Amino acid sequence: MTTEPTSPMDRAAAEAAVRALLRSFGQNPDAPELKETPARVAEFWAERLAGYGMDLSAELKPLPGDLAPVPVILDRIPFVSTCEHHLAPFEGHATIGYLPGGGGTVGLSKLVRVVQAFAWRLQVQERMAQQIAEALQEHLRPAAWGVQLIAIHTCMGHRGVKTPGVPVRTTLLGGAWEGHPPAPFRV
Repeated sequence: MTTEPTSPMDRAAAEAAVRALLRSFGQNPDAPELKETPARVAEFWAERLAGYGMDLSAELKPLPGDLAPVPVILDRIPFVSTCEHHLAPFEGHATIGYLPGGGGTVGLSKLVRVVQAFAWRLQVQERMAQQIAEALQEHLRPAAWGVQLIAIHTCMGHRGVKTPGVPVRTTLLGGAWEGHPPAPFRV
């Protein structure tokens, strides 16, 4: 699994690509209403793909002290990601949790960062769920873990079968929760 930061995107190349795309649509990128569009789109994609630069080993450091090994579950963390097949958004919520093991306990906001790190990339939902699960296992070494993503994919709703609003659910469980999930992970 890759959790190391990567180099930032080439903004000048991104802006040039947007200018070329506008021209391919028969639009003039120098028109007053479109003049700033290439820079705005490049900035949008820099934000949208910021997950490649997140270092999870720095984020998932255990809290000090001896904390009781009780389940930690964050339910319905909102996320927006980008389908790598169509560059179309998909959005939904993640439920992630773990039963602390050898890696200790981390701050709650760090679990949100794990979701963001993988959502803010070109993605498919199944891989995103697997990457979150692998990050929990690698960095926390939990006795049990769970990841559930439920999302609506605009690539399915706006093109092809044009069926909007159909939620897609991906659930992965491991350790002591495999076969015996806590309530938030039950389908």
